[in-house]
Amino acid sequence: MIEFQVTVMVEGGLHARPAALLVNRAAQSQSKITLNKGDKQADGRSILGIMTLGVAQGDHLTVQIEGSDEEHVAWAIQQMFHASS
Repeated sequence: MIEFQVTVMVEGGLHARPAALLVNRAAQSQSKITLNKGDKQADGRSILGIMTLGVAQGDHLTVQIEGSDEEHVAWAIQQMFHASS
């Protein structure tokens, strides 16, 4: 399992568009992706789950990835968050 933290720099946080991009990336992988914000947790394949986290700009998320392609997926997700900063 790979675990890392990201800071959400997208203006407006993880609203519909960036959440959809994340869900689309997660759907292409074989790994389980979990996002954690404080004591809240969401499946990376669930746009509704991600939206209910209420992630605002500047919030920190812990991302957990477990599966056969976890290294590739971790890299891709980190790139998504870096590209938005």
